[in-house]
Amino acid sequence: MWFEEAVFYQIYPLGFCGAPFENDGKPKSRILKVLDWIPHMKKLGINAIYFSPVFESDTHGYNTRDYGLIDTRLGTNKDFQKVVKALHNEGIKVVLDGVFNHVGRGFWAFKDVQEKRWDSPYKDWFHLSFDGNSNYNDGFWYEGWEGNYDLVKLNLRNPAVIDHILDKVNYWIDFFDIDGLRLDVAYCLDHEFLRRLREFTDSKKNEFFLLGEVLHGEYGRMLNDMHLHSLTNYQCYKGIYSSFNSSNMFEIMHSLMRLFGPEDWTVCRGAHLLSFADNHDVTRIASILNDESLLPLVYTLVFTMPGIPCVYYGSEWGAKARKEEGDPALRACFDKPEWNYLCDHIAKLSEAKKNSRALNYGGLRIVVLTNKQVIFERNSGDEKIMVAINMDDNPYTAHFDAGCGQARELISGNIHDFGGGSTLQPKSSEIWLMER
Repeated sequence: MWFEEAVFYQIYPLGFCGAPFENDGKPKSRILKVLDWIPHMKKLGINAIYFSPVFESDTHGYNTRDYGLIDTRLGTNKDFQKVVKALHNEGIKVVLDGVFNHVGRGFWAFKDVQEKRWDSPYKDWFHLSFDGNSNYNDGFWYEGWEGNYDLVKLNLRNPAVIDHILDKVNYWIDFFDIDGLRLDVAYCLDHEFLRRLREFTDSKKNEFFLLGEVLHGEYGRMLNDMHLHSLTNYQCYKGIYSSFNSSNMFEIMHSLMRLFGPEDWTVCRGAHLLSFADNHDVTRIASILNDESLLPLVYTLVFTMPGIPCVYYGSEWGAKARKEEGDPALRACFDKPEWNYLCDHIAKLSEAKKNSRALNYGGLRIVVLTNKQVIFERNSGDEKIMVAINMDDNPYTAHFDAGCGQARELISGNIHDFGGGSTLQPKSSEIWLMER
């Protein structure tokens, strides 16, 4: 499927477009700003984009009011249709955030319950009781997501709720021609709902992609032919930056081998999880990394480990923001894209990734591993690549059996000779396409 060879770019539209946090109801076609960034995405080598919430909501997008309308602060359905068409014209697939576990208090069906109470035909769309009261003094109690009562939990075992969601997904595919969904808090979603969604989208559009947000737990329960194609790789997220901060490459390689190693017991061998250095929910990688000069090495790892690399807008040039500064800081508005050495590096990584069968489908094997260095192999049978990373301030020479005399280094284009050992420059990474 197309996602297996994708390089994703994530945009949080409400922040990206500089929309007000509160939905003021004033329509403005801010989403058209994405059109100005398409050349930047193309230069980076992006061929898929994941949009965080775009539908009408109370504030941050995850408290939906209406699944059928693009958020007024972003523009109209026609505006977004124009954006998707422009992206498709440039060969960029489009994945939307599907927020189906909960809605906002402004959701039309919940407002009907507030008004009509027992007489509302939508009272069973939610987990509520008229024997209690809410924090908002609604005259009834309802379940909020993880105790957050701004997020009203949907009853995904109610056939009418499922039918409503599938009807809207059907509209998104027909009108916008989207290529996939990222399912918010997928670990909370009812498995029968996921099965219905997968069955519907499989029949609706060829190679429609379902990605689930999963933070922990057993990935295999949802990663299968009946539920989801892919999951967010949070199991490796911490190790990606922590290994560099603590000079301990053993940490990330342990996580990678547990998920993708050659043994039969590994959790996700052969699967394609979404790999990322940061996103809209966490501190940006340039802020959490102790040594910014290691940023290119971090992205080399993200692009060459098993999985689907995803770059969060702004982080490709080293934008900074910390989680403790609040979500708006993480979801900033930039007037225009920037370009620097890190963007150059990511563009070369994108090219290498998209054109390599080994990087897209190959198995994983550790060749050399120390605290500050790692060399690992990706082998698809018909192609073999070795990835070498040296985070040390000093050069490092590795001696190992490469199985061939030379390789082409995919970032620089130079020929690498394995005779007499392989010397890695300080704070450097290389990707070797091995001779057959």
